[in-house]
Amino acid sequence: MTRRPRILLAGLYHETHTFVDEITGLADYEILRGAELPARAGDGSTVDGFLEVAAAEGWDVVPVVEYSALPSGTTDHAVFEQFWDELEAGLRAALADGGLDGIWLALHGAMVTTGSIDPEGELLARIRSVPGAEALPLYGVFDLHATFTAAMAKNANGLVAYRENPHTDARDSAVRSAELLARALAEKAAPVMHARNAAILWAPPGTGTADRPMRDLEALARQIEAEDAEIWTVNIIGGYSFSDVPDAGVAFSLITTGSAEQAKAALDRLEALAWELRELGQPKEWDLDAALAEIKDAEGGPYIVVEPADNIGGGAPGDDTAVLRGFLRHGITNAAVAIADAEAVKLFADAKPGEVRKVSLGGKGSRLGAGPVEIEATFVSRSDGEFELEDRNSHLAAMQGVHISMGPSIVLEAAGIQILVNSRKTPPFDLGQLRSQGIIPEALKAIGVKAAVAHRRAYDPITAKSFTVATSGPCTSVLTSLPYRRLRSPVFPVS
Repeated sequence: MTRRPRILLAGLYHETHTFVDEITGLADYEILRGAELPARAGDGSTVDGFLEVAAAEGWDVVPVVEYSALPSGTTDHAVFEQFWDELEAGLRAALADGGLDGIWLALHGAMVTTGSIDPEGELLARIRSVPGAEALPLYGVFDLHATFTAAMAKNANGLVAYRENPHTDARDSAVRSAELLARALAEKAAPVMHARNAAILWAPPGTGTADRPMRDLEALARQIEAEDAEIWTVNIIGGYSFSDVPDAGVAFSLITTGSAEQAKAALDRLEALAWELRELGQPKEWDLDAALAEIKDAEGGPYIVVEPADNIGGGAPGDDTAVLRGFLRHGITNAAVAIADAEAVKLFADAKPGEVRKVSLGGKGSRLGAGPVEIEATFVSRSDGEFELEDRNSHLAAMQGVHISMGPSIVLEAAGIQILVNSRKTPPFDLGQLRSQGIIPEALKAIGVKAAVAHRRAYDPITAKSFTVATSGPCTSVLTSLPYRRLRSPVFPVS
């Protein structure tokens, strides 16, 4: 009987915003161990994509551990070390008990800890240092908002980036990466990775793949793949601008069995195009009051007010009050916003529908935002905050699967504005977030959205017009205002 290929499965997922004050600790991470990983089959995640290929290929999956957290502040390095202890133990045990034929990892790629500026690169190097794992096929998937480093390229055979932003193809990208692992095993091939960091930094609103410059770069990547059969995959990495590390920003990597010279030529073409189009990655945003004045006089709706500076998917606290204040200031009614504020949820723990209470709402998570707003609000409803994504290919599914928990949540009403208050910040990437709480987005005149690009798949189909507005906050698009200390120099537009 032929032995089935044995593939180790693990994951480490965190996008780290180094300009917010919080430290992301162990309690902020969801940890899945052993059989809990194969149980993700069908949940729409990247692990689910890998499991689909594993089943089709007849692999014997060796699940070890996955740590994942929503984008937030710098991770306590002790979390990384605990993850490594568990992964190393599982890796050594698997190598000793039947051996392994490969490793597949679900990564984000923009993690920073209190003790490491390149945890993913360090992780891959540590794996390679384990006897028996030095030359194992090592594949995985990562977010196009990663910080791609030389250590990541050196120690992996095939890391595959998402190609779309919003990340509707995260699961598909995991399938692609697992299929490359299957190809390597079938062909007994050992491709290598090459990478290039461009001297460019783009804020998240400048990295939508339906828009230039990312659209042009993705098109060139597909052209390069078509021209050279030895290049298996080309990754366009928009980068993560809120991480103060040397390699932050736009990057390119590729997987190839060809020569280093061919790889260099391909990377040269990509870098040259990115530099030519660098200005197109600079977001153009509305003045908040100008946008709200236009919305107030407009017919129909809903009109979407997008607030990148408090982009939850980028690591912001999701509690800024600038848009809520604006709705109140302009007298815009039949509107909705979502704000993360566990203290406010607790304040209404015993409230009855229709009861009015004063509340200091939001504005607690960042010194850079508008601060709390003091309002009288009517209690409408409460829930456990659990909901299932309407869109199984959404950006949020890639991050957390289709079952989402906002924590205990309430709906308040103030001056004709519905306010969804969550205990746990939740990226606004799926309309089920509002609908699950009795808020019907299509019936509203205006909706505040704390995002940059990833909301588009959910909101664009129902939107009369979208206004991306400039506000103060940790995910500001004005990158020159951020206090970079470790970023290499020069990097456009910072230095």
